[in-house]
Amino acid sequence: MLPGNSPVVILKEGTQRDSGKRATQNNIAAAKAIAEAVRSTLGPKGMDKMLVDSMGDVIITNDGVTILKEVEVQHPAAKMIVEIAKTQDSECGDGTTTAVILAGELLKNAEELMDKGVHPTAISNGYRRASNESLELLDKISRKVSRTDVKTLKSIAITSMTGKSSEANAEFLADLTVNSIKAVAEKIDKRVEVDRTNIKIQKKQGGSIADTEQVSGIIMDKEPVHTDMPKSVQKAKVALIDAALEIKKTEIESKIQINDPSQIQAFLDQEEATIKKMVDTIAKSGANVLICQKGIDDLAQHFLAKNNIMAIRRAKKSDIDALSKATGGRVISNIDSMSKKDLGFAGLVKVRKIGEDDMTFVTDCKNPKAVSILVRAGSEHVADEIERNLDDAIGVVSLVFKDGKIVTGGGAAEIELALKLRKFAPRVGGREQMAIEAFANAIEVVPSTLAENAGLDVIDTLMGLRKSHTKKGRNQHAGLDAFTGKVVNMQSRNVVEPLRVKTQAVSSATDVATMILRIDDVIASKQPEGPEPDGSDGMGAMPPGMM
Repeated sequence: MLPGNSPVVILKEGTQRDSGKRATQNNIAAAKAIAEAVRSTLGPKGMDKMLVDSMGDVIITNDGVTILKEVEVQHPAAKMIVEIAKTQDSECGDGTTTAVILAGELLKNAEELMDKGVHPTAISNGYRRASNESLELLDKISRKVSRTDVKTLKSIAITSMTGKSSEANAEFLADLTVNSIKAVAEKIDKRVEVDRTNIKIQKKQGGSIADTEQVSGIIMDKEPVHTDMPKSVQKAKVALIDAALEIKKTEIESKIQINDPSQIQAFLDQEEATIKKMVDTIAKSGANVLICQKGIDDLAQHFLAKNNIMAIRRAKKSDIDALSKATGGRVISNIDSMSKKDLGFAGLVKVRKIGEDDMTFVTDCKNPKAVSILVRAGSEHVADEIERNLDDAIGVVSLVFKDGKIVTGGGAAEIELALKLRKFAPRVGGREQMAIEAFANAIEVVPSTLAENAGLDVIDTLMGLRKSHTKKGRNQHAGLDAFTGKVVNMQSRNVVEPLRVKTQAVSSATDVATMILRIDDVIASKQPEGPEPDGSDGMGAMPPGMM
């Protein structure tokens, strides 16, 4: 063989490489498959998915991000789509399905343009311009809403719950949502901030959804550690401790040599004295309720009960932090230095029997900036789904509290956006114009999916919506009523959503679509021989499908 003809091996043996058009098509196909997986869950008539994990645990939901989190996605491009769903959820609490199906539609339309010879870079640039224009247009068509407008705030919560398990009790749950957010909202430097972590959702199987209640304080799925302890304490002085009420074990190996039986008793007496000293310090501070993040020794439980102190052990760190905010108490790490100043205050600490279990309610707090919602439902699966629905509702209402801007739902905002983008496209010209028009068509995937899931004719519905938005005396709030199949004024029906849900969905979908479009080479290294540490077989080179 001639010297110039010898092969040059660059990549490791077993490495798989896809390049050019094949790589792009493979990535787009994976992203489209992910979008299709959640598409049927969108809207008032969206359907649920049943997910069964490897342990046999069942989740029934139509929440886009929950579906994508639970499904073990392997394809790298599909994982990117899952990431935008997670981002949408963390930023807004809702709109995850919208973001995913929009990304899928953008890539589908981009693929058609590429088949016509349009370069991916030109498409990416066009999409970017369309996205920036969309964000400006959305801001223009939005309207301001006051934080005191309870009716509109409730409508936002109800809109987010429509089509979900909580729909039948949406009015009631919306009340709980708005009241909870009003309770924890804080004004900081002329801005209103809502920390969603201050609203704790505690679920308990049994009863009905109508039994769900809001508590101005903290609910803990715990009970006092000793039967002789009080079950109810009024004007509670609460000690919050993240240290164990136990004899500390030495950090180094040690050996105790006992030569006389009396030394055993002396050793035990010393342990007892140490624990009694800890309890005496707590009692001396004036505390009558003790909530400990770690363990409490049996002997310590006895002494606490004798001092008439209600004690709870192994509380969650999140509960301790929430109690610190609510009661105004400091979290104590060193019991010896504990004083009256470290204690928090609660009007009532009471143990209540919920279903078959005892739960501790800490209410009438000094600074009630922590609220709990106790979710009740007939089954565990329903309670889980109600929790997810409430979390979404809390997310969207808190956004309006912070931003104060809303847009109409039912596909109205998307249709208006698409029409204005089509007018904008000719001003740009060139091949980017084609990309902007493709973006406008992709935006309409939201109303078309709403129609599809409602069993309506997609083309007729889109034509009807466009007509309502363009005819004389046009109505920019015209959207689809999925129950009647008619085009109606969504503003008058109070079908509204936060502006940020839409803007975040548009920008996230655009970001991931342009990133995937610019990939023309996928190099997948060979997995090591044998099973992965978690027992799976590994991803292999490039997975043939999305999951």
